[in-house]
Amino acid sequence: MNMSLDKKEDIQTLALDFLAVAQQAAIASYPWVGKGKKNEADGAGTEAMRTRMNTIGMDGTIVIGEGELDEAPMLYIGEKVGTGVGPAVDIAVDPVEGTTLMSKGQDNSLTVIAVAERGHLLHAPDMYMRKIAVGPKAKGRIYIEAPLTENILAVADALGKDVSEVTVMIQDRTRHHDLIQQVFEAGAKVKLFSDGDVTGAIATGIDEIDVDLLVGTGGAPEGVIAAAALRSLGGDFQAQLVCQNDEEFNRCVTMGLSDPGKILRMDDLVKSDSCFFVAAGITDGILLDGVRKKEGGTMLTHSFITIGGKGNYFQFIETRH
Repeated sequence: MNMSLDKKEDIQTLALDFLAVAQQAAIASYPWVGKGKKNEADGAGTEAMRTRMNTIGMDGTIVIGEGELDEAPMLYIGEKVGTGVGPAVDIAVDPVEGTTLMSKGQDNSLTVIAVAERGHLLHAPDMYMRKIAVGPKAKGRIYIEAPLTENILAVADALGKDVSEVTVMIQDRTRHHDLIQQVFEAGAKVKLFSDGDVTGAIATGIDEIDVDLLVGTGGAPEGVIAAAALRSLGGDFQAQLVCQNDEEFNRCVTMGLSDPGKILRMDDLVKSDSCFFVAAGITDGILLDGVRKKEGGTMLTHSFITIGGKGNYFQFIETRH
């Protein structure tokens, strides 16, 4: 049984199941916050995520996960998860988005999962990807090929803002120095972040967060996850893989990407609205609050869910465990 928009109840039920998966992974990672042990934290989140995922009635395949079979014992690319009976879906996961942040006790670490109908998520190799992302109001107004200044002006026009009010989120890396300078020269505002660009991409789709545009080069797997989130939110995401050597180029071709340098539009990254995205905060951030331990051992999680085909629909959920 394939998941489709004709079965909205199936999508909603599955999304709530995956919300529980994200929450359990965040709770499992929480004891490692600020302990300086990235691998242990990631391992705890991964194991909790896989255990809960395997109870879900679905025929699931991991298409973006913890690595290849020889690199990762759990949630490796190609691994089958779920009971094997139910909707056929592709799953992209990052049990701890921002492992460095979490290990240092810093903000904006979270668990993220994107799910789509089988064959509807780009199988992105673990390499760099150029990205540009906006929320629903600026959908159709950005072009990754255009100069950043033109995109800033287009977003300002779409949002009804003066250019001086536009906030552009960029990862604080040497490779982005020119982008940061272009924002300054355009008269817009920069909001820098250290790690984890999925949060920044989602933030463009939520009016209450002061982020209008995300640009920069980051991980391709995270790009696909962010694209699924923005597709569900009704936003826009464009990308281009950045092959740094022949090995990466050949890997793209092996994975079915015959033209690795192609500009990737939303329909290339996430092929339909039969998708959803869930996240749970591990540490506090601009999108979500982190896990809280309350009296008597009760755990409090703060989660986010958005389902494709519903326009700019999303929910924030606080749950006691």
